[in-house]
Amino acid sequence: MSTAAILSLRPATAADAPLLAAMHAASWQATYRQLLPADFLERDVTAERAAYWRARMQAPGEERRLVLIAELEVQPDGREPVGFVCVERQPESPWGVLLDNLHALPAHQGIGVGKRLMEAAQAWAREQGEAQLYLYVLDGNTPAIAFYERQGWKYSGAEPDHMGGIDITALRYVYRLDAR
Repeated sequence: MSTAAILSLRPATAADAPLLAAMHAASWQATYRQLLPADFLERDVTAERAAYWRARMQAPGEERRLVLIAELEVQPDGREPVGFVCVERQPESPWGVLLDNLHALPAHQGIGVGKRLMEAAQAWAREQGEAQLYLYVLDGNTPAIAFYERQGWKYSGAEPDHMGGIDITALRYVYRLDAR
């Protein structure tokens, strides 16, 4: 059975905030080991992401964003969450729609979860009448940068940011939507 046949996407609700936070924290803990302080990743990231997703999923403006959870079918008759995407219209942005989060849990990377979530975000942005998406990726996150570039994203600049108590550089990538 192919991954496409067993992978499904569902809209997240406010009740999914703890799940989103847990997946987000697990992704950061696996991905950012060499980029962010160990203390932050080991002690603070779980609570910080829980507060973030609780507030975000209850915030007004849900019509401007899409949050999807990717689930794999497991036997018998169950589903295992394996990733998520959050994309949001940014009316004041010159860059288009923000692909704010795209995470496939480490054990499920390389099987098409990220690509499927990205395609759903692109389709949603097209439906909104948008022409472009953008995202930020931490400088030094080589696997993610390679993934985005393989999917056709183009580097368009760098910006200073602050995460985990340290100053970092966020690389901006853009993706032009075709007219489909």
